[in-house]
Amino acid sequence: MTRPAIERVLHGLVDLHCHSGPNPLPRRFDHVEAARDGERLGMRAFLAKSHHHNTVMDLLAMADRLAGVSTAVYGGIALNAQVGGINPYAVEMSLRMGGRCVWFPTISSSAHIDHHNSGGGFPRPTVPLTMSQVDVRGPDGALLPEVGRVIEIIAETGALLSAGHMAPDDIREVFGAAREAGVRRMVVSHPNFVIGSDPAQCREFVELGAYIEHETSMYDPEVAQRKWGPEVLMDWIEKVGPEHTVLASDLGQAGRPFPVDSFIRVGSALLDLGLPEKDLQQIVRVNPSYLLGLDD
Repeated sequence: MTRPAIERVLHGLVDLHCHSGPNPLPRRFDHVEAARDGERLGMRAFLAKSHHHNTVMDLLAMADRLAGVSTAVYGGIALNAQVGGINPYAVEMSLRMGGRCVWFPTISSSAHIDHHNSGGGFPRPTVPLTMSQVDVRGPDGALLPEVGRVIEIIAETGALLSAGHMAPDDIREVFGAAREAGVRRMVVSHPNFVIGSDPAQCREFVELGAYIEHETSMYDPEVAQRKWGPEVLMDWIEKVGPEHTVLASDLGQAGRPFPVDSFIRVGSALLDLGLPEKDLQQIVRVNPSYLLGLDD
């Protein structure tokens, strides 16, 4: 497919997983620079993710610079050690100030720590940081009361609940409780990376109301040490269904491509493998627009 043709298909996409800065980890660009670059593809919006802090406050401070940029930027909070773990007070502030997403533990999850300790190859912070594990269950195996309160706030505000980097059993418990509480938007990121899930488990998450997100960064040939070829991604889409799949970038790190270029390469590869244009638009535009609360 020609460059203008793939740009037409991808026009209006929404990226739910952009690691723009500022951040303790080295970043290629800040939130405003990412938004301006997104205009090249008519990107409708992206979600600015940090493992370490509430990105909503970044965006409010950058409001003057973001004015006039057509790509909208939204923020949220990840429940890692740096924000106090499962902290309902921090969640309440983030969402009441305009946040759209709560990521359950990512770098503080047991699954991530195990992966990191086994040589996962994650970037190092530019400042010394203390890391500790954040669990969602108590010694009795039940979800912590704080988890229930966080879920209540997410349900009240209509925000997106992300599984973060939790292990599949924890995802199942949290998503089950969230569904009972009326949470309508849930997502699992890179199920075959860190989390260690498979299509059968992901279909169970879908039955609870979740979407399954994959990242262009793991299939892009221009990313150093990419994880898989596009055939693996195509297999996941076929097994879970485009109606339940999201394609995001997971980019912004120093030394990696811009999200726009990565979407173009991976989107083109999927179309070459036979994915219909309407299905590609479903996973880059329709589904993430719903999850971010842009379309009901």
